[in-house]
Amino acid sequence: MSQKTKRILMAFFGVIVTGFCVGTFQKASLGTDPFTCFVTGIGNIFGSTYSTFYIIVTGILLIGVFFVEKHYIGIATLINLFCTGISADFMKYIWDLLLPNPNLAMRVALMLLGVIGSSFSASVYFTADVGVSAYDAVSLIAANKYKLLPFKVCRILSDLICVIVGLIFHAVVNVGTVITALFMGPVIQWFNTHVSEPFLYGKDGKKEQEA
Repeated sequence: MSQKTKRILMAFFGVIVTGFCVGTFQKASLGTDPFTCFVTGIGNIFGSTYSTFYIIVTGILLIGVFFVEKHYIGIATLINLFCTGISADFMKYIWDLLLPNPNLAMRVALMLLGVIGSSFSASVYFTADVGVSAYDAVSLIAANKYKLLPFKVCRILSDLICVIVGLIFHAVVNVGTVITALFMGPVIQWFNTHVSEPFLYGKDGKKEQEA
């Protein structure tokens, strides 16, 4: 299998699993990642589903990214736009069938599953390197094109804005949001080193010539 094929499959897999993890976070109801908080809050305003407003919000951001710095757009960007919200709603529906009334222990287990799964899927998605989500591109553009602040500061500020908007419009912000913000980075890096990069480049983890 060529690296190009691997990258596309990794991007698709990573985006779908990310959506599943969002649905898992929603079922746990102990807080989600900042962008999910934002989209959920906007969806609450109109009484609509997460998947519907994920496409709308991400699509609006994507238009802006296209005109400002379109090299961040790739096949993974489009997969993210159309598949994440749908897979999130699907996973939430499955959890509702399997666990209609989860107790606290079950909700904590779902939250931890969401954190680990999201870290794994993010590792696969970013290692594939065939485009980033519109939301990720916003901080990259602010940091790299306009030199406003370092990327990590731009990302913290954008996350903070998302959480504030989510809180205002009744999205759940809880311990899961904090854990996601603090621990996903190191876990993603572990998956990069031990899973995603060895899969793409071989067991030694070193980049090879594209096939």
